[in-house]
Amino acid sequence: MIKLGVPSKGRLMEKTFEWFAEHGIVLSRTGSDREYAGAVDGIEGVSLVLLSAGEIPRELAAGRIHFGVTGTDLVQEKLSLWEQQVAPIREMGFGHADLIIAVPQCWSDVDTLDDLDAAAAAFRRVHGMRLRIATKYHRLVREFLRGVGVADYALVDSQGATEGTVANEAAEAIADITSSGETLRANHLKILSDGLVLASQATLWKSRVADLESGDQAILQTFLERVER
Repeated sequence: MIKLGVPSKGRLMEKTFEWFAEHGIVLSRTGSDREYAGAVDGIEGVSLVLLSAGEIPRELAAGRIHFGVTGTDLVQEKLSLWEQQVAPIREMGFGHADLIIAVPQCWSDVDTLDDLDAAAAAFRRVHGMRLRIATKYHRLVREFLRGVGVADYALVDSQGATEGTVANEAAEAIADITSSGETLRANHLKILSDGLVLASQATLWKSRVADLESGDQAILQTFLERVER
């Protein structure tokens, strides 16, 4: 049996169901909204596993599901060796969001990463501490800033509304996911002109480590032929 993991609720689940229906594979949720059970019609030998989008990278990397739908950002943030553990099959054309670096709009002389680097050095000289960047995406942001040469900062964990951390004086800048930018503007933040860390969207991934039982290879091939049309 081939296991397909998809988001268990919300707009992402609905769009995923629609996408698969367009490829002749009908996914449905069974039972109540509190039951994580589902069914697959239109193809034999595939079972549906309903998970949170954040759990899907882990399940793919552990080989407990063969395919999964989740964002590029979640895979690359949660899996340190993601290219060895999973392979992208199809970008699905929805769930678009950008991971960006943003600073207060009132920082009129900070528009680029070079400006941020200079501001971080000045902040430390004046305040005796590193400029704080609030984020949920520690791995991606750290690797990105290392690559562009920004070093004098400290990442602080944000488990709530990251955009509000600057107003709450918990951080001086943020790195967060945005789709329209409206929430950033409402919180008086601006995106650095070269501050795009990652452009993400919902993607169908294949586990590189999931075991296949006898007969599963044929099912897997049929599934791939359907979704790659």
